[in-house]
Amino acid sequence: MTIAVCPGSFDPVTAGHLDVIERCAKLFAQVHVVVAVNAAKEPMFSESERRKMIESALEADGVENVVVSSTDGLITEYCTRVGASVIVKGLRQNGDYEAELGMALVNRQLSGVETLFIPADPIREHISSSIVKDVARHGGDITGMVPASVYDALIQAVTEEKK
Repeated sequence: MTIAVCPGSFDPVTAGHLDVIERCAKLFAQVHVVVAVNAAKEPMFSESERRKMIESALEADGVENVVVSSTDGLITEYCTRVGASVIVKGLRQNGDYEAELGMALVNRQLSGVETLFIPADPIREHISSSIVKDVARHGGDITGMVPASVYDALIQAVTEEKK
């Protein structure tokens, strides 16, 4: 059984993330979506909130072969622990390849785990967590950019920020 890992901050999970995760789930027997916890970053949502949002979105879409978890360590250590042989990353046309290539080479050197790049759906390639948060903060319509399980939580979070 081939296990793949889709890591990211997912703050919050977007329609673009879900597209990559769901396409990955069609290719591999099991996919671990791993919320990467970075102490140097201040996320809008807690690690547990991000996991719950991902789980709700995948459940709503009927995706069953996905495990949602988190790690504050190296993703290669997580891969070794669960027996994953591949890391899957989505690429948009905004320089993601250059940013991700170096990490892919380091990950392979550290653990032998290969990285598979999946191109973003052109309809969603402009969507990122930071853009979604910025649009929401300025009162723009984020419908279709995030799953229903995220929409209300994001609107509430930006409303709380303004207080």
